[in-house]
Amino acid sequence: MEKRERIITAAIEAFGEKGVEKTTISDIVKRANIAQGTYYLYFPSKLSVMPDIAAVFVDYLMTELTNNVTSSSFKQQLIEIVDTVFRTTDEHKKLAVLIYSGLTQSEHLQQWETIYAPLYDWLSERLETAKQAGTIRQTVQADYTARIIVGSIESTAEQLYLYNQEEDAKANEHKQELIQFLSYALGASD
Repeated sequence: MEKRERIITAAIEAFGEKGVEKTTISDIVKRANIAQGTYYLYFPSKLSVMPDIAAVFVDYLMTELTNNVTSSSFKQQLIEIVDTVFRTTDEHKKLAVLIYSGLTQSEHLQQWETIYAPLYDWLSERLETAKQAGTIRQTVQADYTARIIVGSIESTAEQLYLYNQEEDAKANEHKQELIQFLSYALGASD
């Protein structure tokens, strides 16, 4: 594992154990087994590692979406997307909480759009394909709609798994309502 990756992994572990506020760069470099000066070659401050930690989460999400969104039907893909984001958020809730708490405490929040660009592009491509197939409204602007959809799905998943700790039945009801809402908004038909 390269030093940058070791730093990111060590930061995730240290922040997860001690919290963002209490973690020091010394905590991170000890876990990464590197000199403190080496940390500064890659990151100028403790919180400057946050965008890279967010990218780890997006990588998890992209891997899961690529593996789990396999249907040829857009409506079914929408269900698979929502299921995958919900499951990934639930499985990696500590990482998700860390990202939100860390990014909001730093000047790196504006990098969010860049970090999420692969996800937006991936979904935008599916929306364009669905438009061409005539299975969603022709007036859908894929780039904007991809961001709206990602925001809606993530926000709902975060509310359920990060803040409220909803029981599975309630989470499923929220998920079904979200899928119905998105399907109706897109004019999805299959």
